[in-house]
Amino acid sequence: MAKTRKVMILLTLLTSVILLVAGGCKKDDSSSQKTTYNLNVKDVLGVIGTVTFTETSSTATTIDIVLVNAPSGTHPANLYMNSAVEEGSVAVQLNPVDANGKSSTLVTSITYNQMIAYDGCIKVMQSSTESGIILAQGDIGGNVLTTTQKTYTLSTSGVYGVSGTALFEKRVNGNTLVTVTLTGAIAGELYPATINLGSILSVGGGPSVKVLNNIDGTTGKSYTNIQKLDSGTEISYDSWLVYDGYINVYQSPVSIDNIICHGNVGSN
Repeated sequence: MAKTRKVMILLTLLTSVILLVAGGCKKDDSSSQKTTYNLNVKDVLGVIGTVTFTETSSTATTIDIVLVNAPSGTHPANLYMNSAVEEGSVAVQLNPVDANGKSSTLVTSITYNQMIAYDGCIKVMQSSTESGIILAQGDIGGNVLTTTQKTYTLSTSGVYGVSGTALFEKRVNGNTLVTVTLTGAIAGELYPATINLGSILSVGGGPSVKVLNNIDGTTGKSYTNIQKLDSGTEISYDSWLVYDGYINVYQSPVSIDNIICHGNVGSN
């Protein structure tokens, strides 16, 4: 009788341990959330990768970077404020990407839920002495691009023979990435561009409401993130679709009276 009683007690304890371990594993698996973003090539051809945010706890997030085709050595990496096409301060200094192309950093200053809505980006640099060379970069959180977009045509003006397009893309946070692409641009030149009020047929031209980043004549492109007009008024992607405006591209920073191409946007 005593022997049977001991066996029953042992079985009860063993069952309790199994249920406790199984329950603990299940909890860990269900509470772990992950979001992965792409890191795109920037200054060194062929280097791409991913960054993954994992909810380690309610107050901690693990940031894992994996690069493909990275040069030898270690490479500094940071989480910056603002989108990748803007200037931004370092929000979190990450552990460098090692010789295997990997980096892992535990962050306790920003929660997982804050991370996946953050107005920021990740950049990986060539080295501590060559921080101006970006191996790969990518927007995160609210700055991630959606599939919603609109393209406008920029037609040549005068005898310059330059034409192009203006692509408006919607971000998750409602902001807009404007990419201007020119055909016929001269390598080495910089071309200013503005979004103006009115249409290209406006007598005397409408006032500039947003100065875009200069277009690089070598690549024929410029990228501008827009959250506000130059006046400080906030403007969303959806508002641009009905905006009474047009884009001007100018011959040079010192020849802004010479419009080389232009095109209506929004409701025009």
